[in-house]
Amino acid sequence: MTGPDLVASLRARVPEMLAGLERLVEVESPSTDLAATKACADVADELGFELLGKRAERVERDGRIHLRWQFGARRDVVLVGHLDTVWPLGTSAAWPFEIRGDRATGPGCFDMKAGVIQLLHALAILDDLDGVAVLLTTDEEIGSPTARAVIEETVTGVRAGLVIEPSAAGALKTERKGTGTYVIEIRGRAAHAGLDPEKGINAAVEAAHQVLKVAQLDRPEVGTTVSPNVVVSGTATNTIPAAATVKVDVRNATAEEQERVDAALHALEPVLAGATVTVERLAGAPPLPRSASTELFARAQRLAATLGLPPLTEASVGGGSDGNLIAGLGVPVLDGLGPVGDNAHAEGEYVDIDAMPERAALVAALVDELKREG
Repeated sequence: MTGPDLVASLRARVPEMLAGLERLVEVESPSTDLAATKACADVADELGFELLGKRAERVERDGRIHLRWQFGARRDVVLVGHLDTVWPLGTSAAWPFEIRGDRATGPGCFDMKAGVIQLLHALAILDDLDGVAVLLTTDEEIGSPTARAVIEETVTGVRAGLVIEPSAAGALKTERKGTGTYVIEIRGRAAHAGLDPEKGINAAVEAAHQVLKVAQLDRPEVGTTVSPNVVVSGTATNTIPAAATVKVDVRNATAEEQERVDAALHALEPVLAGATVTVERLAGAPPLPRSASTELFARAQRLAATLGLPPLTEASVGGGSDGNLIAGLGVPVLDGLGPVGDNAHAEGEYVDIDAMPERAALVAALVDELKREG
């Protein structure tokens, strides 16, 4: 099938793509709800069976279901996406899936259920999938705590990882910052705020000191942001609080900066006499350097031209994805191959319908070429 024929074949599938997207969006799948993410995985498995003729392997980790398809004995290229969203149950009651002109909207449609649909249709038009694997996870939005090991197991040693995350205003994502999520636990001593406050050790005040220390680790000039973002303390207004927690989001452009911030956070010491401070890293991923994407992006540019698509652009972004984990294994990776649209994680997120077959065609062309070279 020639490039233009590939695009035309996928354009003919747009009504089917939109029907499948509606099915996925209607099954809400907030990351922390295991029953909801399983229900969405059930729908994705059914769509995969309808389009690819094969049921997924259900990989269970800590009660959570991830889906994996393997075609043939060898594994050359792995396509990775996720089914979970940031939207709580009940969101679609007020904001249902809808087609408005050349856009499709609904919670999770852009990040990243349209990417899942495009992926499945891209593979459905290929004659031979030998050497291809697909992994759809259900906890990416919370840092892939259970999927991380599955991703590593699936992509280690492959020729390429293709991540079907949404694009950045149409651009592929060839560079991502590393990420880290930390929690600082502070212990003080409770006391009556009116009768004997001097007997207490105010954990809220200690938390304030720690927040200021953490904020000083920021180095935006080199791409490092350190953001204290959730601070919790106290149980009653007339009680000196005995405990506090501070959650911190860290973004780094380089591994060296990631190590610097990690060491500084773990070296935090209390300011108030008698208080204690402990730090735990809850989740994190290494940076995705542009070098991990250079060859694949050049390949995608060439294939886009043969498909008759507009020239591709690339972007460096602050958000992390499972592409970071793949790059951390030394596997070449190209991210942002999913839908074109906007407003990820915001009400009104939407997908550009006209771009759906074009991006699906690009994925199909990349998969076909990579597996043939394998």
